Amino acid sequence: MGACARLSFLDCTPLLLLSFLLFPLGLPVLGAPPRLICDSRVLERYILEAREAENATMGCVEACSFNENITVPDTKVNFYAWKRMEVQQQALEVWQGLAQLSEAILRGQVLLANASQPCEALRLHVDKAVSGLRSLTSLLRALGAQKEAIPFPDATPSAAPLRTFTVDALSKLFRIYSNFLRGKLRLYTGEACRRGDR
Repeated sequence: MGACARLSFLDCTPLLLLSFLLFPLGLPVLGAPPRLICDSRVLERYILEAREAENATMGCVEACSFNENITVPDTKVNFYAWKRMEVQQQALEVWQGLAQLSEAILRGQVLLANASQPCEALRLHVDKAVSGLRSLTSLLRALGAQKEAIPFPDATPSAAPLRTFTVDALSKLFRIYSNFLRGKLRLYTGEACRRGDR
């Protein structure tokens, strides 16, 4: 199947095609349309990659264990509380969670590279997660998440610090990655895109 057939939903315009091709490289998506992530198929692509990585490492024990604990964001969502949050607080939770998750995946990448018997298949999943998180960060920045995450000077006291815990295996790390994309990230982008349509 040709590239244009796969990207038919983007109409294969040169700028959009270039933006899409940059995603796997983890490069900043310069010039990408601000609301590209509002096409659900874009986020679904990253969710699919995260779930594939989670499934690939589910039965892995020895090769997927870390020799240290890695801090990750808590991905649990109280939907009632989430709907009552201010936009800035939602954006802050997503932005901080994305940053913490990126740091965790990068640390996992280092630990995997330094393993006595590194597994090439596992390394590829981690590399893909690193590049995916970089692209998602660029897409959220284009959507305005970073600006929304900064409270106004006269806003109420800053939100509670990001809730975190630790994991000691690659399978658990990928589970958090998958849960974060399917939970808080999807909720935030969905609402942000609806606000933009009003």
